[in-house]
Amino acid sequence: MALAARAARVWGSRRGWRQHPRWQQEQHFSSLDDKPQFPGASAEFVDKLEFIQPNVISGIPIYRVMDRQGQIINPSEDPHLPQEKVLKFYKSMTLLNTMDRILYESQRQGRISFYMTNYGEEGTHVGSAAALDNTDLVFGQYREAGTTAFREQKQMGGPGRFQPGSRLTSECKEGSNTRTEENQCVLMYRDYPLEQFMAQCYGNVNDPGKGRQMPVHYGCKERHFVTISSPLATQIPQAVGAAYAAKRANANRIVICYFGEGAASEGDAHAGFNFAATLECPIIFFCRNNGYAISTPTSEQYRGDGIAARGPGYGILSIRVDGNDVFAVYNATKEARRRAVAENQPFLIEAMTYRIGHHSTSDDSSAYRSVDEVNYWDKQDHPISRLRHYMQSRGWWDDEQEKAWRKQSRKKVMEAFEEAERKLKPNPSLLFSDVYQEMPAQLRKQQESLTRHLQTYGEHYPLDHFEK
Repeated sequence: MALAARAARVWGSRRGWRQHPRWQQEQHFSSLDDKPQFPGASAEFVDKLEFIQPNVISGIPIYRVMDRQGQIINPSEDPHLPQEKVLKFYKSMTLLNTMDRILYESQRQGRISFYMTNYGEEGTHVGSAAALDNTDLVFGQYREAGTTAFREQKQMGGPGRFQPGSRLTSECKEGSNTRTEENQCVLMYRDYPLEQFMAQCYGNVNDPGKGRQMPVHYGCKERHFVTISSPLATQIPQAVGAAYAAKRANANRIVICYFGEGAASEGDAHAGFNFAATLECPIIFFCRNNGYAISTPTSEQYRGDGIAARGPGYGILSIRVDGNDVFAVYNATKEARRRAVAENQPFLIEAMTYRIGHHSTSDDSSAYRSVDEVNYWDKQDHPISRLRHYMQSRGWWDDEQEKAWRKQSRKKVMEAFEEAERKLKPNPSLLFSDVYQEMPAQLRKQQESLTRHLQTYGEHYPLDHFEK
């Protein structure tokens, strides 16, 4: 009996091996007439020398739901969202826009050290964030402020419509008025408080990172938003690792990883794509193709058909969407999320948009692009204007509501801004904390050295601006 049980286990395990792709590659042939396929690709043999030319392969089309006037093109693709949800989209996008303007000007006045705006890309933030579940893990780059504020506190499953071919996270404290309807756009859609945006940019005592990060490097463990890091594309393989862990844990969640088309040229992006495909990870790669990698236009970044075309080469289901169409972004992300959870496979979404603002406050984009070019996108194809046209055509929004909301949103941002400006900076000794669970001797020595230095030369530093 014991021998039979052992034989059954061995036979069962061997049958399991035969189902594994690696076993299936080790084909055995009974005669020379059997023609094996090379294990690295599935293809037919040809007897004519011919290189595949990229210009004879048609480009991946751009999926859209609305035209530039906010009219639904194909009724079957209309997500039929209720009025209150569409209003939430709009208020999140415009609140983010207002916050950008105030913080950008504050940097120009020397009140904060650095800032990056989201002008023109608001539709990619809100559309994608609204399609996620509140437990999904977000790896941002540095232009995803809208995604945090717009994370809904409910499940967001359900089928979509299109058919597409560990860093530590900072604890985020709740500020005042954290549950207001308007305090939402990926962080903003996840109800991230305006007070926390401001605290992080000012690096004051309410900043979860205790003033040790550059401005706009947000993070919030509670809202499943991994702290942003400056190096380009490093978050991509990390996000894949997180997705693989979620798969092994049967967590019924996905990871979404945001990056720009410039970051897609980094080696980390290609490694991440390949890992995700071969390990069958539930992840959405969300590429914001906004036309420029700082000053480098896409025409100088790559010669192929953008970023979406790279997905099939790795075995990733891919789609290209109009990033200025918030409904197209929503539909694509929602369906990708549904299938990523159900099928344990990665998806690549390339959202075509345009960076209307400068790359950052350290950049002057007039040196490498014309004012006319920027004005065209700002006036003719802005995601906020498109959504406003949609709402106005349905009688959901008018000029009086627009005027009142703009005034209200500016007041909210200014109140949070002024509160953050009044707060003290964190104690300088905190510079050395939160790296190790127990501070090692060399860090304690450095901390003591800084303390002695400030005690001796404190009159040369604005210590009254720091918490004691």
